Amino acid sequence: MATLGLSKVFILDKYFTELQKFWETEKKLQDLDPLKRHNGVPDDGIVSCVTALGCLRSPPISSIIAEVKNARSNQSQHRCLPKATAPSPAPATTTAFDDLIHLPGPLTEDAVLKCLQARFCAKQYHTNVGPILVCVNPYTDVGNPLTLTSTRTVPLAPQLNKVVQEAVRQQSETGYPQAIILSGTSGSGKTYASMLLLRQLFDVAGGGPETDAFKHLAAAFTVLRSLGSAKTATNSESSRIGHFIEVQVTDGALYRTKIHCYFLDQTRVIKPLSDEKNYHIFYQMLAGLSHDERVKLNLEGYNLKNLRYLQHGDTRQDEAEDAIRFQAWKACLGVLGIPFLDVVRVLAAVLILGNVGFTDGPGVEVGVIGENELSSVAALLGVPPPALLRGLTSRTHNARGQLVKSVCDANMSNMTRDSLAKALYCRTVATIVRRANSLKRLGSTLGTLSSDSNESVHNQAEVTSQHASTVGSSAGGTGSRSMTALNNAVRHATDGFIGILDMFGFEDPKPSQLEHLCINLCAETMQHFYNTHIFKSSIESCRDEGIRCDVEVDYVDNVPCIDLISSLRTGLLSMLDVEGSIHGTAESYVAKVKVQHKQNPRLFEPRPVDCRSFGIQHFAGRVTYDASDFLDTNKDVVPDDLVAVFYKHTCSFGFATHLFGSELKALYASDTVPRGVSFRISPTSHTDLLNGDEPISTLTQDFHTRLDNLLRTLVHARPHFVRCIRSNGTETPMHLDRGVTMRQIRSLQVLETVNLMAGGYPHRMRFKAFNARYRLIAPFKQLRRAEEQAVEDTKLILQNAQQLKSKFGASTSWALGKRHIFLSEGIRQQLENLRAETRKKAATVIQSTWRGWRVRKRWPLRRTTLGVTSGIGQKKPQQPPTGTNTGTVQRNVTAGAGTGTGARPRPQPIAGTPPPDPSEKCADQKMIQQTCTLFGLDLERPPPVPPSRSYTVTGNTKLGYPQTRIMKMPFPEKGEGEVVLLKGETVLVVGASPRRGHLLVEHNNATLHVPYQFMELKPCNINV
Repeated sequence: MATLGLSKVFILDKYFTELQKFWETEKKLQDLDPLKRHNGVPDDGIVSCVTALGCLRSPPISSIIAEVKNARSNQSQHRCLPKATAPSPAPATTTAFDDLIHLPGPLTEDAVLKCLQARFCAKQYHTNVGPILVCVNPYTDVGNPLTLTSTRTVPLAPQLNKVVQEAVRQQSETGYPQAIILSGTSGSGKTYASMLLLRQLFDVAGGGPETDAFKHLAAAFTVLRSLGSAKTATNSESSRIGHFIEVQVTDGALYRTKIHCYFLDQTRVIKPLSDEKNYHIFYQMLAGLSHDERVKLNLEGYNLKNLRYLQHGDTRQDEAEDAIRFQAWKACLGVLGIPFLDVVRVLAAVLILGNVGFTDGPGVEVGVIGENELSSVAALLGVPPPALLRGLTSRTHNARGQLVKSVCDANMSNMTRDSLAKALYCRTVATIVRRANSLKRLGSTLGTLSSDSNESVHNQAEVTSQHASTVGSSAGGTGSRSMTALNNAVRHATDGFIGILDMFGFEDPKPSQLEHLCINLCAETMQHFYNTHIFKSSIESCRDEGIRCDVEVDYVDNVPCIDLISSLRTGLLSMLDVEGSIHGTAESYVAKVKVQHKQNPRLFEPRPVDCRSFGIQHFAGRVTYDASDFLDTNKDVVPDDLVAVFYKHTCSFGFATHLFGSELKALYASDTVPRGVSFRISPTSHTDLLNGDEPISTLTQDFHTRLDNLLRTLVHARPHFVRCIRSNGTETPMHLDRGVTMRQIRSLQVLETVNLMAGGYPHRMRFKAFNARYRLIAPFKQLRRAEEQAVEDTKLILQNAQQLKSKFGASTSWALGKRHIFLSEGIRQQLENLRAETRKKAATVIQSTWRGWRVRKRWPLRRTTLGVTSGIGQKKPQQPPTGTNTGTVQRNVTAGAGTGTGARPRPQPIAGTPPPDPSEKCADQKMIQQTCTLFGLDLERPPPVPPSRSYTVTGNTKLGYPQTRIMKMPFPEKGEGEVVLLKGETVLVVGASPRRGHLLVEHNNATLHVPYQFMELKPCNINV
């Protein structure tokens, strides 16, 4: 607990998501037909509490189906539910099931399941529980590779769209970081939903899918999905790498993106489970490489049956699909600027390395199985074969200051070979992630957390700012102040971000290994974060301020399970580190665990009893772990004898040298190489690589560090929860397994969340903040607007809102605490709805007033223009006296442009740029004067606007005036007066207009100012 920092109460922010659907009240239930209520027959799916308790446990499923079908009558009924026999419900009640807090009757798990099942069969897979979203995975797109590109054609659900818009709105209004947290078991659709959310985030704040930033990020995810996903027993597209996608948003616009990856499943590279597969990229590479590329990579003649790292798992393959994905992967590497051949050389070396084996011979040295394969691997990695063999089979030891060389036995040599394969793969993925994040922009060093750093969000920003200030101070006091101000401005501009967290989901493979224990610990941590933020924070706040709530939410706290695994001294992972330091065995480790935690109900003895196995009762189920390889996996080391092989003087492949760059730098800092030290297989998050002769951390310690950094970031963000549920365990499309779904509803505590949102006080706000947001609802003259009378203003606002209770039909409650106002979900929805309506009415009044003033001001000019155009429309137009009529028309039209002298007006400032504040004094007037002198600027006399050009440019041709053009649309526009120029009419353009964006057109002896968008060039009779 101390390591992970989970004992603290997480911060619950003030604001929650915007408008949802309103509560069903008992008043509507009482308006039902008394005869039907007396007979226990539900009318239109609305069942009162008394009737439901008397004759039904929950609303009948046929009634719920009928209501959902009425909401989407154009969608067909599916086979998982019988056809509804109940009469069609009233339209006013069908929307109630968009939010589970509106469920009529007693709130039970069965009622929640039936509602989700009914919506599932109506193809409505997203349901709200107040501000929380529940998503059910229908498995309708099983073959989708789950990338930004592959999900571009998938329609986005309105509920997901609302989550993104709410996060962007809150971030832009408050500047507070936002985090969209997706949680659920493996295969519940978290990655699928995260791609849809990220795509929508680009549509809202990033300019859409045609921007370079989107294309860059889409290419990165296409590459990472192939490298980081694999087929498991229950999920054909299982993400084995956790992602935290950090999107910097400034003033509602996307600023930059960064991907943080969490790679745990390293053992899969060398030994996938029997019914699972290795990473997708290996199968795609074998299917997509051409014959010439296979020859270059020494892969000719290899397939899934004769590659040792692939043949032990599931060897079924769709070669056509894999070949298509490989070509897309290859193209996306080019988008990222990563050499394709460099990456596939490393991947091919990993595959062939598995066919190299070692056996104990009669002598001291070990025998080599597959010398040709060893030579192929050496050629691919750019190292001499003898050097590679020496690095795999020999080891340097430091015995009391003396270096001793020894020859490894066959078992140790095979383990070193597997360590090299895992190191090459993990470091290649890490290099690609760094490259994907290397799109340099302003403030790109101020990310919230880094895969290569332990610093948390605010520590990094402070260190960067202090470093920049120190550098600036050496140049003088003025430079120091300027640099400090610049760094502070950049820091505040990039402080707010919107993060999308797609971490590991709970899983129960057989056998479960150390990586699966870490994955399930991550799932436990995310569940604890949800419990603390939703349940514990609300309950403790009510208790601290003396608020009594009628609803007692009894939620399951999973802190004991997290303590069992990760407590500082007696946790399973801490005991594993100690056992590894004393070179213990799997049997001794399991025995010590069982003795230490024999009274812990979360630890159980599996059946049959095994001295290397133990079981843990997780929040989502019981899992049995096989500790046979725990110690070796946790050690996670590669010897310096092998790392030294890739030094630039002996390795001709620069990419391979780059993979071990930090380790080689630390190793060759001393003259003695090798000297008996070890390094981590995967890149560490620590700055120091060594602690004496051993790595600074183990796999589990490094995982703790990364998870703690993630939690620090989430604590400082406003979370938006998306709870994902898998509909069945076999990936069958449009089939909902009630048992599988019910287990997830219990583990995710959906019912407890519904109870809290429906009858508790899940929201609280400071009185001042509440009044600032909702004071526009109360009568203006009755508000006191004094800080010491904030409580009275709060009561006035709420009383005014409750007067409209009958109109909205919402069950509302609130309570005044010592420092906060506590709100139910019903009153929050009603307040938000009243606020939105009031703002809309005010905007309508403002718009109508301004439009009326504008029309009244322009009416004299319009009346004159209408008189002129009516004269032009006559069959025998009168010739105007010279210098009178034409001048009048031109003068009048020109006056509409806001200029009376014929000079071109000065361009308007850029929209959104605030005017300078006259009262604000600049920091250094002398510096401003020097800058103006340097660039030849005069603050008193701004540079003049250049005159209008006497020509236009089309393609590479300069066209002078007059020009013949054709009208693309009538002028003036519809509703602006009588049409003078018709669509398709040929007109003569005589020059540029003083009005911006207009051209002078002569028509029927009159000069008109026509916007250039209304016309297009005629291909003939052009004066060049």
